[in-house]
Amino acid sequence: MSKNLFFLALILAATGLVSPPLALLGGLVYGFAAVHPFHVESKRLAKFLLQASVVALGFGMNLHQVLQAGRSGFLYTAVSITAVMLLGLTFGYLLHVGKKSAFLISAGTAICGGSAIAAVGPIAEASEEEMAVSLGAVFILNSVALFLFPVVGYALHLTQAQFGLWSALAIHDTSSVVGATAKYGATALAVGTTIKLARALWIVPLSLVTAATLKSKARIQWPWFILLFCLAALLNTLLPSFNPAFGVLNHLGKIGLTVTLFLIGTGLNKETLKRVGVRPLLQGLALWIIVGTGTLALILFHWIGV
Repeated sequence: MSKNLFFLALILAATGLVSPPLALLGGLVYGFAAVHPFHVESKRLAKFLLQASVVALGFGMNLHQVLQAGRSGFLYTAVSITAVMLLGLTFGYLLHVGKKSAFLISAGTAICGGSAIAAVGPIAEASEEEMAVSLGAVFILNSVALFLFPVVGYALHLTQAQFGLWSALAIHDTSSVVGATAKYGATALAVGTTIKLARALWIVPLSLVTAATLKSKARIQWPWFILLFCLAALLNTLLPSFNPAFGVLNHLGKIGLTVTLFLIGTGLNKETLKRVGVRPLLQGLALWIIVGTGTLALILFHWIGV
């Protein structure tokens, strides 16, 4: 029964008839109500689909817009990543969270959620339990953000550019940034995706610093899909005659993202909550609230913008 339900919901998400937030909600309901028959396979598929969908979304963006947003967000990204890492490690120490879990939660919040944790976890020689706790804490807050941020954005009458910037700086994972900004508008999607991917590039220097500090010889993962995203935007800019084909690819990217969010939702369940525990979740929550409210205040007072 649970297999049939899983495949039916997966097909529905792939039809394009449901929004990304609704797909995530459906995944969450399934995760908490049923036994997941393809838990490991779903994780692998979600990772691949997210990267492929991001590349496909590049076919709907103009390279000039991408470069402008990326350049504008570079300074904010550098400052915020440093501040979030320091704050996160401080909260982890005060709440007596394990050192490696605290580091991974901080990295996931500062850069790009699960991707950052997956990249630096092996370098830090984190155990499966520490990885699971960190990923769980980040994904739980990530799911909340996808529903909460558009509501706050509309309530405060944020422009699409403001909302895109805020989402990129304050939402952990690329999938939820794209899901939230796609709901808000095309400009918000372009700004949010570009700045978030610029943040994701910081996985590399963080991995290098972690490896040097811990004298680790683990292989560093390079986020090649971000370069492919830029290439897709370049092709869309230089080859306007191919716009119909690029439009189809862009649409497929949005559908792929919807399926990705459904799969991510199915991976969260009662066991995830038990595994995470109160202290790591409190660390992630405190960090997330400070980052979210802090960046929102800076945007509202026009101290940062795109």
